Amino acid sequence: MAPLGGVKNTSRLTGERTVERTAAEEYLAGYRKILLDACATGRRLTRDEIEERRAEGVQAAEAGLALRELFRAHLAEARTVQGALPARSRDQLLTVVEQAVDAFAEGYERAQRLAVRQEEAARREFIDDLLYGGSDLGRLAERAERFGLRLSQAHAVAVAIGPEPYGDGYPVARGIETAVLARFGDQSTLLTTKDGRLICVAPGDKPNVLAFFAKQAYAATDGGRVAVGRSHPGPGGVVHSYQEALNALDLADRMALDDPVLHAADLLVYPVLARDRQAMADLVESTLGPLQQARGGAQPLIDTLTAYFDSGCVAVEAARRLSLSVRALTYRLERIQTLTHIDPGEPSHRYTLQTAVIGARLLGWPTKE
Repeated sequence: MAPLGGVKNTSRLTGERTVERTAAEEYLAGYRKILLDACATGRRLTRDEIEERRAEGVQAAEAGLALRELFRAHLAEARTVQGALPARSRDQLLTVVEQAVDAFAEGYERAQRLAVRQEEAARREFIDDLLYGGSDLGRLAERAERFGLRLSQAHAVAVAIGPEPYGDGYPVARGIETAVLARFGDQSTLLTTKDGRLICVAPGDKPNVLAFFAKQAYAATDGGRVAVGRSHPGPGGVVHSYQEALNALDLADRMALDDPVLHAADLLVYPVLARDRQAMADLVESTLGPLQQARGGAQPLIDTLTAYFDSGCVAVEAARRLSLSVRALTYRLERIQTLTHIDPGEPSHRYTLQTAVIGARLLGWPTKE
């Protein structure tokens, strides 16, 4: 038998010939004796013999040997034993081999499952540290290479959310990951789930990877949304980009943005406006506070201003978005001007009023006044 992976171990003597012992045959210790003893008496394997074969299976799995090669070695040894058995004992051989190989495979699979669980735990711990910065950055960079990332480079993060939470192994998440890897290979890309979201980490110089991920994630869900953070260098860059993507998703909810794909770079004005929360609250209250005197409260008039500004101050388009007649929209704008003493159609007034409307949406005013 050819040595597994080209590795040859200690040799054994068979008659006058020296036969090289393969890596797989190293895990057949005691197997030949078990076969001969059990076949000679017609008995089944004892509990100790079965446990011995399981232990050999565990060790073989930990050594990284292929199960097919190990089975082949077991069968080759069984054929050798068959020739040494009297004819009356040969019928028992198949039963004994089946027991021995089954126990060996059980131990092998047990070790593999344990290895998978340990790998998953290590990967989950790494992802937590990567996204939340909960580890020494130097050590984090070393661990990242194990998972295909080089944190000395700049990276960007895309976060996808859907109507239902994403989870590891879910068909939607698995399908998106398969599509991305089929298109780009690994390319130092990491796909994972966190808190019900699907996350893609990619090198900053490969924006096409995140663009494709966003397209796949949006197409795979009904009502899903993707946010893409900016590219940042170093181990801390992933955390920064991830937080930008999360903030973009939060902003989209608060601002009622309907874009399926959001880029943090396009939303930088909103964090700037919200940075001084007290100043923004003062602007909103002083500018829009009088709208609360209107019948039905301030919200319908704020919605009117939002549609008006979003449509480029085109009354016909704003009326269409609100399902109003142009006359009804004009009446609302006049009512806003009367209450606030600010003309929405006057360029010199528009910036203050529009900034106040954005602030109201950021602060949830007047609901969260």
